[in-house]
Order: sequence, then C-alpha cells, then structure tokens
Amino acid sequence: MARYTGPKTKISRIFGEPILGNGKWLSKNSNPPGIHGAQRKRKTLGEYALQLKEKQKAKYTYGLLEKQFRNTFVEASRRKGVTGDNLIKLLEARLDNTVFRLGIAPSRPAARQLVSHKHITVNGEVVNVPSFQLKPGDSIGLKEKTSTNTALTANLRGKGKNFSWLDWNETEMKGTFIAYPERESVPENIKEQLIIELYNK
Repeated sequence: MARYTGPKTKISRIFGEPILGNGKWLSKNSNPPGIHGAQRKRKTLGEYALQLKEKQKAKYTYGLLEKQFRNTFVEASRRKGVTGDNLIKLLEARLDNTVFRLGIAPSRPAARQLVSHKHITVNGEVVNVPSFQLKPGDSIGLKEKTSTNTALTANLRGKGKNFSWLDWNETEMKGTFIAYPERESVPENIKEQLIIELYNK
C-alpha cells in the first residue's frame, strides 16, 4: 500500500501549518527545515514554486501520492462545474477522509489503516480501499466485530459540528455521507486555483 512514511513534523515545518497533525511540535520550532534554521536566507518563491508547493500541501494533507493525486485531478476536470471545487469534493469524498471527518479515527493515517484492515463498512459491506469514492446517501460504520472492540471504539469522538455534509448517529455508531461539500465548508487551507494553473501549464 503506497503512502508517505517520512518525517511528519518536517513536512509541517515546510508549509508552516500543522497539516499532518503536528501542531504541538510546530509551535516549538516553526522554522523551515535546513541547516541554518531561522538565519538562512530564503529566496522569494516564483509562480511555479508557489503552485508546486500548493499541490504538495494538498497531497500531504489528504495522504495521496503523485499518481493518485494526478488521477483525482483528471477526474475533477472531466466533471461538470468548477475544476477546483470538484477536486476538493473528490478528496473529501474519499472513504479514509470521511472516516476521519466522522471522528471514527483520530487522524487520516489512522483512518486509512482502519479501512485497509477491513474494519469499515459502506452500506453494510466491508470496504478496504481507502480511496473508495462515496456517493450521497452512503452509510459508513464499523464492522460488527470491530464495534465490540473497546481498543478501537475508545477513539470514537463523533464528527465536528462544522461538517454539515456528514451526519453521525452516536447510538448506532454509523455516519452518513449526505452530499458533496461546498468549498467554503471545507476548513483546509488549500488554494486549489494554483493547483489548476500548475497542471494546465
């Protein structure tokens, strides 16, 4: 299973944001990685560098590698509507991301592991593909055997109130993907227009 396994804090320092959930370490040292730290002279980024950096940020945020991200962009450009909005919608509709948003897992990597280890069901059927694209109305829950595992259910915290496109049933421990989210509802600080410009060069 292809995924990024390198240093997470270093990635967060490159972008100056806790995109991989390392906020506490970022507050201790927010300087970009490099031998001279804060004293190092850094060039002003050009147009291409800014576009590339934004694409890299989106990739690391959602846990995709280059080919996966490129394929997602191609699919977004095929669909009707604004390509940038479509890209965010497709990224948010991934099963691993939705498991994270619902609060079933504490992070996207943890959600990816839950999915790949066959703990998650979609409409009652076990799905072990993290990139599985959900459709409006799909129901997401824990496998029956998993729901009795206190070590896994201890991490359940329920979805945040900001995610209006998801619904979480605390009693049944199931969530529903209601609709594709609108761009303004997604909290990630990603400038998708720069990504479109990069791929359209």
